[in-house]
Amino acid sequence: MSLIRQVWLLLLLTLTLAFAGAFGLSMLSARQYLATQLAMKNHDSAQSLAQTLAGQHGDLPSMAATLDRQFEIGFYEHLRLRTPQGGTLLSREAPPMADGVPDWFADLLSLNVTQGLAPVVADGVSVGSLEVRGNTRFAYRELWRGMLRTLTAFALLAIALGALAHLLLRRIRVPLEATVRQAQALTERRFITVSEPSVPELRNVTRAMNLMVDRLKAMFDEQAGQVEMLRRQANCDPLTGVSNRPHFMSRLKGLLSSEDGVAGGALLLVRISDLQGLNRRLGRVATDAMLRDAGHAIIDSATRVGSFEVGRLNGSDFAMLLPEAASLREPAVDVSARLRSLLRESGRERLGGVSAVVGAVRWWHGAPISSLLAAADQALARAEAKGAFAVELDDTGDGVMLGEDSWRSRIEAALTAERAHLVEFPLIDASRAVLLRECPLRLQLDEGAEPLSGAKWLPMARRTQLTARIDLVAADLALRAIARDGIPRSVNLSPHSLKDSALMPQLRSLLDLHRAASPGLWLEVDEAGAFNELRLLRELVSMAHAHGARVGLEHAGEHIAEPGVLLEAGLDFIKLDASVTEGLAHDDARIQHVASSVRMLHGLDLKVYAEGVADAADADALWQCNIDGITGPAAVPADALAA
Repeated sequence: MSLIRQVWLLLLLTLTLAFAGAFGLSMLSARQYLATQLAMKNHDSAQSLAQTLAGQHGDLPSMAATLDRQFEIGFYEHLRLRTPQGGTLLSREAPPMADGVPDWFADLLSLNVTQGLAPVVADGVSVGSLEVRGNTRFAYRELWRGMLRTLTAFALLAIALGALAHLLLRRIRVPLEATVRQAQALTERRFITVSEPSVPELRNVTRAMNLMVDRLKAMFDEQAGQVEMLRRQANCDPLTGVSNRPHFMSRLKGLLSSEDGVAGGALLLVRISDLQGLNRRLGRVATDAMLRDAGHAIIDSATRVGSFEVGRLNGSDFAMLLPEAASLREPAVDVSARLRSLLRESGRERLGGVSAVVGAVRWWHGAPISSLLAAADQALARAEAKGAFAVELDDTGDGVMLGEDSWRSRIEAALTAERAHLVEFPLIDASRAVLLRECPLRLQLDEGAEPLSGAKWLPMARRTQLTARIDLVAADLALRAIARDGIPRSVNLSPHSLKDSALMPQLRSLLDLHRAASPGLWLEVDEAGAFNELRLLRELVSMAHAHGARVGLEHAGEHIAEPGVLLEAGLDFIKLDASVTEGLAHDDARIQHVASSVRMLHGLDLKVYAEGVADAADADALWQCNIDGITGPAAVPADALAA
């Protein structure tokens, strides 16, 4: 029982006991007073009437007439004149009076009034004795009315006291509820402060809670800052701030091999000419400043197309990775023009002959990374042969692209014919026990053809607004599989699906339909897209948690140093992108970054997993970082090892 209810109960019991005691004493006192007054009246009436009867000198008819006259003008229950031997000479009885008093009340407060008794003596001879009992119904009526008045007064008093108690308790309840919400927010990994109440005791409690919340938030912010610093040290070029070569190559490799990546895009190589000569002519400081400006110009150019990755491969070479780029020429010409403007602007004439060239190639999912880099190097060499700020393109691809209508019809036909199935990859813990199975969706776009991974059709599914329907099919297949064997499974939800108004109600219906299997469903949303749709992500988390399902981020790494956003989202787990963990065993900076990230995320009560782990040495390093689980070629279950 809540504290407020206990206070209300205590107040109610106190008022009830006070009322019962006061009311009982009041009614008993009134009853005793009326009984005493009636007894005295009976005695006085008996004495007075006995003297009147004595004046009749024993004449029985005269005494009867006197009794009749007295009985008519008085209010009596009975008048009896008894003989000295106890017999009845004269008697007058009155029937009960109708006065509106309930019989139960009269029985409960029985007055038991003593009747009046007086001897009747005429001319020195005892005629008998007179018994007089007054009518008590008037007394009961007064008691009844008094009780009603008392109840009314106590009811009004109770209402007034209740209103006053409500106001006083509200001063306690409001800050208490705020403190409870604050404590609940902490359990949900959210840091909120509340205003201090005027009640001194509660003010001290609230002040202490706010201080604790501020300290926890400051601790997590400090830890997040350390994680971001370690991330930059591990993944970024210290001079320009763009990705270093290992991180960039990991990102490229991940895009080429990801099950749910993109079908293709553009890779641009940018070379600043004669970097060694610049160092000799201008000095290290001026050359570094020029390289920083060049890196910013390349980032500004890449920002125009949306998703991108910019890296510095060596001293003079930069690379730009553009997923789903529709054109090679446009970004290549743009970055060349920006660098031309940067290197030839006023104040840089003394750089003397410095220039840049751009080579661009198209890449597609599954392409060999060595062949792709060789083609990019050849394009860059051809651009250098043409001269300063030249652009050279290699726009070959893996086939003729179909139109949107064709893609839509193929995808819809595959979904309608139920040519969709999940492939399963284990996620294991340190003991190599399987925690769940990752289940990317594959579609058989043409009857009899090989099922294709999401990288082949997902970009066109996004363009044709079919991602929500595809994600619902994947969730339904996973829930059916969980219902069969009870093994948890994870499926991907596209950030584009979150913006589809049909997703949430249909997903809720699916979870209701498979309520027993829902706790085994894990929903994964891409980090970059999820942070752009934070409100929809919170709505998804709330709905999933109501059914026992879990929600987390996949391909994470760039935004995990933002604990405020992670806390606000209410997520359950984080999956680190392969680019964060690849080559971990041979890079101390990366090990420190991952270990610090895991500690911070564990402090937020989030499970942390690593995806796409291919090297056993990297897996061992991840276990040393206290990672909760891994996926990828290195994630071999214990039963498979035993076999």
